[in-house]
Amino acid sequence: MVLRKEPLTRWAWVEIDQGALRRNTRAFKNLLGPRQRLCCVVKADAYGHGAVACAKVMHATGTDMFAVATVNEGVELRQGGIAEPILVLSEPPMAAIDTLLEHNLMPSIYTSEFALAYGERAVSCGTIGKYHMAIETGMNRIGVHYADVLEFRREIDFHRGIHCDGVFTHFATADESNGWDYKLQCKRFDEAVAAMKDAGYECGIVHCDNTVASILDGSTHYDMIRAGIGLYGLQPSEVTRPVFPLDPVMSVKARVTRTAHPAMGEGVGYGFTYRVPRARVQICTLPLGYADGLSRTLSNRMDVLYRGMRIPQVGNICMDQMMVAITQTSRQQIPEAQMGDIMTVVGRDGDAEITMDEMAQLRGTINYEVACGFGMRLEKIYC
Repeated sequence: MVLRKEPLTRWAWVEIDQGALRRNTRAFKNLLGPRQRLCCVVKADAYGHGAVACAKVMHATGTDMFAVATVNEGVELRQGGIAEPILVLSEPPMAAIDTLLEHNLMPSIYTSEFALAYGERAVSCGTIGKYHMAIETGMNRIGVHYADVLEFRREIDFHRGIHCDGVFTHFATADESNGWDYKLQCKRFDEAVAAMKDAGYECGIVHCDNTVASILDGSTHYDMIRAGIGLYGLQPSEVTRPVFPLDPVMSVKARVTRTAHPAMGEGVGYGFTYRVPRARVQICTLPLGYADGLSRTLSNRMDVLYRGMRIPQVGNICMDQMMVAITQTSRQQIPEAQMGDIMTVVGRDGDAEITMDEMAQLRGTINYEVACGFGMRLEKIYC
């Protein structure tokens, strides 16, 4: 975890507000009853925010379990000192079984072949392999079909090398909590869990709520909720925005590396998709580009913040750099920038703000993708 104001080697960085992360984690914790648990999803490097550093903040705020997408993500948490239970939200290849057992990671299981191989290896290592059973209730992505859960448990439960620590499903339309599809998934999950319990099978921790369901439907919290994108201050849906305020955790900033005043008609960037108009224009270069998660599709469409005011990005966004234009007009007098001045790509500057949601809307995608992108290469500063 880097605890300084800026990186030493590059004038572009991501800032992670640990206070905001703590407040958001507490907000989800406060949704729960005394016996219910919070699982924090830190896959994809905590949605670009830094998995180990974020997990340590969440641990201090009372998190009970962490969830990741890949085995290597789980290993990274263990190597970073995270001791809580870690759930891998998919069934990995059989070749990963030794790594799971070595680092005490729980896989999701939905094929008997993997389950039995996992159990055999656990016995040979003198341990028991814990797992969570994924149940397919309608999203048609992973899991044992809800109608086949008893047959599946009969196929694997005889094995003394494995133990069911939990069962779960995942909602496809939880932002439509009154919708037919959501209610059908709830019904199928309830029936599958009840069937297993009635047949005497251990279900462990029962969980199904993602971020949006955690906020909108307390009746489906069961034993645990899985909070993801909301932990990082990003709304999972427009319907949650008015009922569950969150504090954005990530901001993206850069310092000006060059300034120039090209002549009228001169082009800027690859392809000259922007040419300097008649007005006096200062072109400023910032050292971040599409390799840092700033999609090239935003070229000539986005703004950055400088001294509390919006200025347009101009020219095609490059792999490692971008350009912005400061233009003096009768309506807006913006001081020209100097080399080293800070500009905000995502975040707040004075009363002005550029959000991940704004950027996602311009790109025709979701805030999840925007946040993950910025986490790829930019150095993270925790403050």
